[in-house]
Order: sequence, then structure tokens, then C-alpha cells
Amino acid sequence: MVMGPTHALSGAAVWLAGSAIADAFYDFHQTPAELVVGTIVCAGGSLLPDLDCAGRVLKNRGGSTVARAFGPVTMVMAEATERIAWGFYSITRTKKDGKRNNGHRTLTHTWFFAALIGVLFGWLGWKFGKPAVIPILFFMIGLAMRGLMAEVAREKGWFVVTVVSGVGAFGAARLLPPDGRAYWLIGVAVAAGCVIHTLGDIITKMGCPLFFPLPIKKQVWFEIGVPDKMAVKVGGTVEKKILAPGFTIVAGISAIALLPEVRAAIVALLQ
Repeated sequence: MVMGPTHALSGAAVWLAGSAIADAFYDFHQTPAELVVGTIVCAGGSLLPDLDCAGRVLKNRGGSTVARAFGPVTMVMAEATERIAWGFYSITRTKKDGKRNNGHRTLTHTWFFAALIGVLFGWLGWKFGKPAVIPILFFMIGLAMRGLMAEVAREKGWFVVTVVSGVGAFGAARLLPPDGRAYWLIGVAVAAGCVIHTLGDIITKMGCPLFFPLPIKKQVWFEIGVPDKMAVKVGGTVEKKILAPGFTIVAGISAIALLPEVRAAIVALLQ
């Protein structure tokens, strides 16, 4: 898999770039609060699929960035998610899909899951308002911190990440309107992050079953990926010297492009 920081950075960059394009060409404007929350949530969502990668995290060995995000809580969640994903794969696989001994890169690495979780989170926010939005923001902010501020989060530990996520979730929820499209945007941002994650993973040596449950070559878990000769080495030169700086540049340019809109919204709020 691509490293956590690169996943999170790609999510933030794509959300900012998409927001800038939507603002410039489709007259779709976001408030500063919506823009910030969407960027953070998309960055966090870009790590979410790896909740199926428990490894041996309960023994402090292996496991994804997500599995360690909130200490024991996410460690248990990762164990449960991987087993559920493995069980789901085992039940739904065809003879051509083959057997597996774990659930990593199965259910949560599909666009079916991305759409499902996006609709679910958007609906929860729309239906129940801030009581539902706050825990969603709490979890996504924590994942975003683990990705975008990896060294700081690792040094401070899961307890500090938990506290900062809680404060950030309540603060962000206060800035958002009582209801409306902002809550659906959270769902869109999570789904977009999950899709971006899978696109990052398919350029490595392992593919992802993006189109489950559509049958491809008599497989419902057919893995989409690039040829091994084109695959990016995890933590290698391409990721560190090209992908990460590239996403940083895209995010910076997009943020600059959005400054007039942000400035206008702030002025309107102050009037």
C-alpha cells in the first residue's frame, strides 16, 4: 500500500483541486468552514479503507496507520473489520477468486464500499444533524492527523490525537450550519477519500477489486492494477520525490485559487 501520509495528502490535494474547479467553472461555492471540513474529511477518508489491515497490531506488530489512530479502540476496530471483510470475501467469492487468509484489500477497497459509506455518513448528518456529524468529524480528523501530521501524531501518541480530534470535531461542528448540504458534503468527502485511496493502491504491486460485485473474467473480486514494471515501490523514490511533492504543489495552487472565494465569504460574514 502507499504510505499513510501520501494517501492523506492526496485526499487533501484532490478535494482542494476539485473545489477550485467547481468554484471557477461550475459556480459551486463553499463557505470557509465547508472547505476546511471537506479537505480534512477527504484526507481522513483517504486512510479509511486500511481499517481492514490489522496485521498483528494487538501485539504491537504490523497493522495500518488507521489501526493505530486511536490506540486500543481502533486496534480492536481493525481486527473486527479485517475479519468481517475476510468473512464477506469468503462467502461471496467465486472459484476463480481463490482463497485468502485475511481480509486486507477486499471489501473496504472497493468503490461499492466508498459509495456505501459516503451515502451512510451523508444521510446520518442530514437525518440527525450535529449529534451524528460530531463523531464522524472526530474520527476523520484523527485519521487526517495521523496522515498529514504523521511524525507529530506518532510522537504525541493516540491520547493526544484523541483529545485534539474531539476539540476539532466540536469546533468544526459549531462553524457548520445547523443542517443542509454541508452534511452531505461530508459524505461526499469521505467517499472521495476512499476512492482516492484505491487509486493510490492500484499503482503498487497489489491491485484492488474496485468494481466488486461486477463480474470480470468470472471473478467478482477481480483486482485492478498496473503491470509490475510500472508499479510504485512503497516508501520508494517515486512516492517520496514525485508523488508527495506533487500533491503538495497541487494543494498549494488550489488553495491559492480559492483565496478570493474564502476572502469574500469572510467579508460577507462580518458585514
